[in-house]
Amino acid sequence: MDESDGFAAKKPKLDISFNAELSSNDGVVAKKPRLSECSNMQIVDVAVKEPSPVARRLPYGPDHSFIRYGNKYHLLLCVTGSVATIKLKELIDHLIKLSPSDRLDIRIVATDAARRFFDENSLSQIVYTEADEWNMWQNRGDPILHIELRNWADAMLIAPLDANTLAKIANGLCDNLLTCVVRAWHPNKQIFFAPAMNAAMWENPITHQHRRTLRDFFHFREIPPIEKQLMCGDQGCGAMATIQMIASIVASDVKNRFAVYSDNSKL
Repeated sequence: MDESDGFAAKKPKLDISFNAELSSNDGVVAKKPRLSECSNMQIVDVAVKEPSPVARRLPYGPDHSFIRYGNKYHLLLCVTGSVATIKLKELIDHLIKLSPSDRLDIRIVATDAARRFFDENSLSQIVYTEADEWNMWQNRGDPILHIELRNWADAMLIAPLDANTLAKIANGLCDNLLTCVVRAWHPNKQIFFAPAMNAAMWENPITHQHRRTLRDFFHFREIPPIEKQLMCGDQGCGAMATIQMIASIVASDVKNRFAVYSDNSKL
């Protein structure tokens, strides 16, 4: 081939220069389309960009406070390794909105897997992790976190409850902070749980057995999942119940705690 044919004899030079970023929130940077030098096709270049490091606080120590207030409903909100954990902040906002004003005090327990789905720095609530469990107790007499949380809370909400943690709780395992709190839980205090998992996991017979154990043996209150298109693309049941549904059920319990009933016995 020679240049008289109207084609360049050498390979077209690849344009690797970028003019502007379209998005970089998740560490993937897509650049504005450019024209290929050898055709009229538009090309979108994609590059990987290191995400900004998330600032991590130091673990809570033995001097951490677990003060209870008489005019508050103390809710321990637990999240597990389901992608539905991305809705954590939205769930908190709805819980506060639907509960009586200034009555709800929320603290959060997150499994290691759950921490992949939210930024602790975006929340105003205290978030407890595995590191806190092991850093808080140093000597005899120091607070044991899962016992302190059991005593502090009026109720627990596990939303989302993934298949792994569901199986652990149903079989009595206590190998992390969340499952230790559940194992030590007071039988007169309510636990709400909202399962969330892939449809194939949800339809597995063992899942039905584990849910029945939590409902019928432990007397926890289930907030069932819904059918929709799941994150994996499948259509089926297993998606966590709507934020509005979960928040309304828990907020009703908060309202009942502070309801004032008139005495009509003398009428």
